[in-house]
Amino acid sequence: MRTRIRIAIVAVALFAPLVTAQVDRGVLSGVVTDPSGTVMPGVTVTITGPEMRSTVTDAKGAYSFQNLPPGEYRVESRLAGFRTEVATVRVQAGRTERLDVKMTIGAVAETVTVTGETPVVDVQNARRAVAGRGGGVVTRAVGGLPAPPPAQPVRVGGMIGGYAGRIALPGRSADTEAYAVIEDNRFHRVGSEPLSTFSIDVDTAAYANVRRFLGEGRLPPPDAVRIEELVNYFRFDYPEPAGDAPFSITTELAEAPWNVDHHLVLVGLQGRALADREPSPRNLVFLLDVSGSMQPPDKLPLVRTAMRMLTDILTARDRVAIVVYAGASGVVLPSTPGDQKADIHAAIARLESGGSTNGGAGIQLAYRIARDHFIDGGVNRVILATDGDFNVGITDRGALLRLIEQERESGVFLSVLGVGTGNLKDATMEQLADRGNGNYAYLDSLHEARKVLVSEAGSTLETIARDVKIQVEFNPREVAAYRLIGYENRLLAHEDFNDDRKDAGEIGAGHSVTALYEVVPVGVEPPGADPLRYQQQTPEAALTPEAASGELLTVKVRYKAPDGDTSRLLTRRVMNQPARLATNLGFASAVAEFGMVLRGSPDRGTASLAAAAARGREFRGPDDEGYRTEFVRLAELAAGLPDALAGVTSQR
Repeated sequence: MRTRIRIAIVAVALFAPLVTAQVDRGVLSGVVTDPSGTVMPGVTVTITGPEMRSTVTDAKGAYSFQNLPPGEYRVESRLAGFRTEVATVRVQAGRTERLDVKMTIGAVAETVTVTGETPVVDVQNARRAVAGRGGGVVTRAVGGLPAPPPAQPVRVGGMIGGYAGRIALPGRSADTEAYAVIEDNRFHRVGSEPLSTFSIDVDTAAYANVRRFLGEGRLPPPDAVRIEELVNYFRFDYPEPAGDAPFSITTELAEAPWNVDHHLVLVGLQGRALADREPSPRNLVFLLDVSGSMQPPDKLPLVRTAMRMLTDILTARDRVAIVVYAGASGVVLPSTPGDQKADIHAAIARLESGGSTNGGAGIQLAYRIARDHFIDGGVNRVILATDGDFNVGITDRGALLRLIEQERESGVFLSVLGVGTGNLKDATMEQLADRGNGNYAYLDSLHEARKVLVSEAGSTLETIARDVKIQVEFNPREVAAYRLIGYENRLLAHEDFNDDRKDAGEIGAGHSVTALYEVVPVGVEPPGADPLRYQQQTPEAALTPEAASGELLTVKVRYKAPDGDTSRLLTRRVMNQPARLATNLGFASAVAEFGMVLRGSPDRGTASLAAAAARGREFRGPDDEGYRTEFVRLAELAAGLPDALAGVTSQR
């Protein structure tokens, strides 16, 4: 009997601190809905108070913060196309505070503050529940996001905590943001230029960046709008590839919505998904900019949380290292197996910002570590996270690009994650990813970080085909003129198509790539072009017998295996048989129209933001994660901005 009493006393002594720790803390949870009462997934909810945390609402619009120190918290709910909702709530020990939020349509920069008491729900039998679990602190995933592990707070920009959302920063100017100049593709006469050749592009940065501008209640600069990146942000219902090909080819033809005399052609590639096999082992090196420019909460703190999310899906087969640069470069975490999560999270928690930016030296060190731990047949990649403000070391863009081109020959590819506002060097980051056989994404929120690094990690990290080029030959008997919509900075010389030395874009596992052509049928005069004086538009004597086949065009695609040097060819012929708009082309055309209006494209015809929103809603199709619904809201938001179209036109 005495032995049992002693055991009981020891058990109470062991569990008592843990029970106290749990009942001394509280919980905050709730549901976010729109004005109609419909639940809203994907809303970023951030709390600021005794602790700073951020999460994203799940498919039922729910959020939850567990194990919170008591005190008063500021609760901020944000989603592009809606006003930012702010409320204050007091969390009490041993209780669950419930705060439901109703979002209202408007710009994110508009803030609605809610005051008043919130309902309080007692946590029943908290002490017994904790004792029954053995005294541990239980965390759970919210909205598909892994609960962040405990970590020591890091001082960033004078703030304590791990804020991972994006906020509009008052007083910050976008004047130092740098974008490459884009001149819209114009119509080409088929009689003089029957071929169109370009490299595929799977970057998505422009869409998230445009979303950031619109969420702040302002139009993006025209050169920030790369139409192909807007379209390729979305996945389409293309068939999985058959046989040994790494991707399938899909084509569609219908009337152009913004010009009833023209046709619109869709060319879609669908990469093979990883569903039928385990992901390849990953050798990842995070290269993090921790310079002074990375202090704001939408930069380094966001990157830290994004890294935590990716870390939580790594396995023992994977490796991860962390290199930082700010004046000088250094190793925060040597290459470490992916199952040693405590060590990885501890290294992430130690990250601080300050100093100038020596990007070149950091890149060299990161590549060396990646080469030293190279995994044959695996994913070997450097992931650069920065605002792109390289101001010490290798500052010449040409030297940086040559360095990246040299390093990619080792089989280590480069992905770039852009963050922040005010001094985003978009042009530099896009080119670095392009030359590094990788992709470029912009993280405007924790939700986007999850999309890029968790939900779509396969397509972001694992390459299934590289140097992918598309060449389209138009039949002059059927087509008078054509223009490629977007891809302005991906155009290739026609002779580059068969030159295996010429670099082009990569496709990741599960990636889809979409290109759109606006086609002028024979008999319709191309826009902006005078009739030819010295030759007919279609010189019949020069045509081959195949011109009478009824074919509109021929699509040719060249690609290499990830570890190959010789390209392979796929071909698809398209008949001149226009059909009604279907889901793929209908939604893709809506996104393209949205981009043309924002850019002020000269050949946009009757395009409008209202028409883009309406067609996006009509052809939205399945939308489990809400991305297409969000697009419709963005188009409606852009249409509601003061003098939206006039403002875009004045920027051209």
